[in-house]
Amino acid sequence: MQALRTLGWVIITIVLVAFVAINWTPVRVNFWPLEQGYLYFDWPIGFVALAFFVLGLLPMWLVHRAFRWRTAKRLAAMENSLRAAAVTPSVATAPVMPDRSIGSVTATDPLPPA
Repeated sequence: MQALRTLGWVIITIVLVAFVAINWTPVRVNFWPLEQGYLYFDWPIGFVALAFFVLGLLPMWLVHRAFRWRTAKRLAAMENSLRAAAVTPSVATAPVMPDRSIGSVTATDPLPPA
């Protein structure tokens, strides 16, 4: 399984490097308007595209990680409660009902009035 994961990451890396190499044309990215002009950088368009892809992916990845963390905490709490319930046996059992047939008297029957 680890070999497949590594192979997948190698393929993704090769595709990203090829994407950046093909799109090497520099573009001007304006960051902030200042009094003298704009603060800008000339970056290859492949880097700009990858940067915005990562910026778009980051919030959903954080939501996913938070969901997995919450689910793991809830599952651990449930497992702990089940483990605690298994250690302490339950004393509650069904009460024994006395035999109420005609002519039988048991020790649990109340005494007849005198």
